[in-house]
Amino acid sequence: MRLTWAQPEDLLAHELVQSDAEGRATADVAARWAEEGGDVVPAVSGASPAPATPELRALARELLAELAARPAAPAGQEPDAWDEIEALLPAAPLLPAADPADQPRRLLGAWTGRAAGCLLGKPVEKIPREGIEEILRATGRWPLDRYFTAAGLPDDVAARWPWNRRSAPTSLGENIAGMPEDDDLNYPLLALDLLERHGTGFTTDDVAQAWLDNLPAGRVFTAERAAYRNILDARPVPETATHLNPFREWIGALIRADVLGWVRPGDVRGAARLAWTDARLSHTRNGVYGAMWAAALCSASLVSDDVEQVLDAAGTVVPPGSRLAGAVRRGRELGAGEGDVAAGLDALHTEYGDLHWVHVLNNAAVIAYALTKGRGDFGRSVAIAVTAGWDTDSAGATVGSVLGAMLGTEGIGERWTGPIRGTVATSLPGGDVRRIDDLAQRTLRLQEGAP
Repeated sequence: MRLTWAQPEDLLAHELVQSDAEGRATADVAARWAEEGGDVVPAVSGASPAPATPELRALARELLAELAARPAAPAGQEPDAWDEIEALLPAAPLLPAADPADQPRRLLGAWTGRAAGCLLGKPVEKIPREGIEEILRATGRWPLDRYFTAAGLPDDVAARWPWNRRSAPTSLGENIAGMPEDDDLNYPLLALDLLERHGTGFTTDDVAQAWLDNLPAGRVFTAERAAYRNILDARPVPETATHLNPFREWIGALIRADVLGWVRPGDVRGAARLAWTDARLSHTRNGVYGAMWAAALCSASLVSDDVEQVLDAAGTVVPPGSRLAGAVRRGRELGAGEGDVAAGLDALHTEYGDLHWVHVLNNAAVIAYALTKGRGDFGRSVAIAVTAGWDTDSAGATVGSVLGAMLGTEGIGERWTGPIRGTVATSLPGGDVRRIDDLAQRTLRLQEGAP
């Protein structure tokens, strides 16, 4: 059995990267692992082609424990505690007041935009940037301006760049009949349920219980899978985020944050506080800041029509000396420049291409770049996020969420909204299909009842 994101021999290779980023000594551990036949190159898809021998797996467990016991370098600009984070933040921005009459339109656009952006990136998840471009050129669709299709795709290109096998049957243009199930939509649905049950005063333990009650273990990945295992092992928060979890600064918490911003329209600091409470179950440092930033983007997008104002406001919830802040700044700088999209993505890949495709830093940089370079155009913005070639469905979803809230469904356009048919499929309890109209109304009620 191949267990993705869980086998000790795979965790060790990722932990060497993460520990090095945190300033731990890793060279001797890496050398010993390599000498015994272990692979120090992390698996791209979550699991090595074949399980390790019992002896090598036992060594991996031993070395993981050794790395965990080593001290990390001081990180004064990247704290984990909320009070320490807040002490580093600039003053909260002045944003327009939320217009209650306009919130239904914006929320419907936000949910729909998230689904559309996710759906666009879904079939090419795990395919690198060059593969995405080759697929599009081979099908006469470059640059990307609509959902992917297999129609006309030459066999050799299809063999070289295979679709995401789980999602392609329902996420290619010729097959779409509503938004198919995806973790990027499961988490917002779960957040909606959590807020309806506990209100905005929910705790991180409430989040853990919601996972156990609602999330199938096979539909959580990377840091969430590690945290799920730690919850079952009765480990306390924040140990749930750190024990045998080399994915603690990846993108998982960022994709969970939209609803936490939508229930705090214009209150980016309040949205970030909710996201921190959620994210600390599974993430640390920049993994947490990514969630705070995404929640703030979603909060600001419900009250502003200016994408630069939204980005400025969201930037105020990120510790300014953190790597996440640097990645966002770099994405915005490149997006504001005169170069074309290819040149901007070249620069991002040069600077962040050493990171795993699910890391938070490269994907946050892409989200910031796509929002800036897209200049408020929905299709152009989500296309940039997807053709960047990292976490295509997650980056597309966040960009789509922000632009959807700003533009409404009419501004998104029928090309993107029509195939979704106003529905979202899910693997959560309570029915396998949800209507987006209903989700928007439920979110609106939470806004109105939020203390």
